[in-house]
Amino acid sequence: MSVSVRPLAGEEIAAYLKDLAALRIAVFAAFPYLYDGHEGYEADYLKEFAAAPDAVLVAAFDEDRVIGAATASPMWAQKAEFRQVFEDRGIDTKRLFYFGESVLLPDYRGHGIGHAFFDYREAAARATGAERACFAAVIRADDHPARPEGYSPLDPFWRKRGYSPVEGMVTQLAWKEHGEQDESLKPMQYWMRSL
Repeated sequence: MSVSVRPLAGEEIAAYLKDLAALRIAVFAAFPYLYDGHEGYEADYLKEFAAAPDAVLVAAFDEDRVIGAATASPMWAQKAEFRQVFEDRGIDTKRLFYFGESVLLPDYRGHGIGHAFFDYREAAARATGAERACFAAVIRADDHPARPEGYSPLDPFWRKRGYSPVEGMVTQLAWKEHGEQDESLKPMQYWMRSL
């Protein structure tokens, strides 16, 4: 396997947004997100991400092909629905970095790429003076009908990285999942760690 992982920033990000959009649609279609994505939404969402100051895109390449990516940017630059639960608790979002998606094609999992995604994003967060990093993960019932046999959540991996769910810090984000006519709100649990 000839995979390389590197962080991209500023103008470099724009060249890979189409690859990130395709990865998001492909990877998030599976459980637990079940995301029924489309290119129009992705283009708008990712353009907004790329415009955030100090945004970073960590890309994994198999030769020239992008096979995985992870994003991060300052929490204060996120939409209100991302920031609100922190602001309501008096947490300074200028000292907090938000880790967005982390998407990796299935054939490349289990080779340390996920750790590289976190390493580079945590380094980017520290470089801006952030004191903590966080991300949000969808909450799904253990008996969800779309849960595949043998599904293993990423909780043990995240805990190994030093993250833990923050009690009571749940936000609601809307997206259309496969089988839905329209978008619906899904609960998203925040995980956080000190840097």
